[in-house]
Amino acid sequence: MALRWNSKRRSNAFITTEANDASDYFPVWGTCLGFEQLTVLTAKKHLLTLTDTHAVALPLNFTRRARSSRLFRSFPKDVLRSMTEENITANFHKWSLSTKNFSANPTLKKFYKVLSTNHDGKQEFISTMEAYRYPIYGVLWHPEKNPFEWVDKPGMIHSTAATRVAFYSASFFVSEAMKNNHSFPSREEEERALIYNFCPVFKGMDSVFVQSYYFD
Repeated sequence: MALRWNSKRRSNAFITTEANDASDYFPVWGTCLGFEQLTVLTAKKHLLTLTDTHAVALPLNFTRRARSSRLFRSFPKDVLRSMTEENITANFHKWSLSTKNFSANPTLKKFYKVLSTNHDGKQEFISTMEAYRYPIYGVLWHPEKNPFEWVDKPGMIHSTAATRVAFYSASFFVSEAMKNNHSFPSREEEERALIYNFCPVFKGMDSVFVQSYYFD
């Protein structure tokens, strides 16, 4: 997810909260840059700091709120245990929201519940969060890389446990999206929007992404 905040107009994140306030269930998921953008949109300022977290797999340090969270409460116990004991969450970012900056910002503290943290050896940062009142979720790590990015690079983990993390993360958000009643006005318009209309392009084993989609 990539959203841009502009003080002269309503942001997509604001429209999302507005929709949910009107009983229009509208979930949002931000991964990596999406996570970072959610913090900017909510705080309306840049609070991110540089961290040594590019191409590294880490275990999550769950907070006491994680197990009762909407995101993680449906995860099997053995998957949660693997997430805390094994290096299976892929990190490919250089900017992070430190726990210090999070705790010092009343707007972020009021809006988001911290579910996990991590440490780069110098500072602790937020790695997973969800909004208190809204179906808005942010993960700084990449659940999708475990089953889909088959490149022999640091930070790429393809173990069974890592793949299960990706499955339960995706399954959770799909269940959230299914609570939304939006639909296409016609079958023809729906078919035009399907990903099957586009072919992935193989970019080579040395590329950042093995496959890429290009949209007209």
